Amino acid sequence: QVQLVESGGGLVQAGGSLRLSCAASGRTFGSYVMGWFRQAPGKERELVATIGNVRTYYADSLKGRFTISRDNAKNTMYLQMNSLKPEDTAVYYCAGRGRVGWSTNLHDYDYWGQGTQVTVSS
Repeated sequence: QVQLVESGGGLVQAGGSLRLSCAASGRTFGSYVMGWFRQAPGKERELVATIGNVRTYYADSLKGRFTISRDNAKNTMYLQMNSLKPEDTAVYYCAGRGRVGWSTNLHDYDYWGQGTQVTVSS
């Protein structure tokens, strides 16, 4: 059974930083694209960033503040979030594709974590 477990969320003041982790089990994701998505109250789930073996992609509004990375030896993905803003408040989800190939479309991701809450106070 494939499991993705996020950790590292919490409450932080505006301008602060958080590092999210996503630990995968039941499947080795080294050859597959993984991503971070987020969903704020009353809004649709949206892309934060995706990562392949050498390629990364960020939502335009997050470039320069967020950094996605992965450690294939640990089957773990990370999201370093700096200069956080109140509008970054959301539940953050990690996701993994079940097939080889690049995609930034959330509907192409087959495996999802349960989400971790990030709250940024002003």
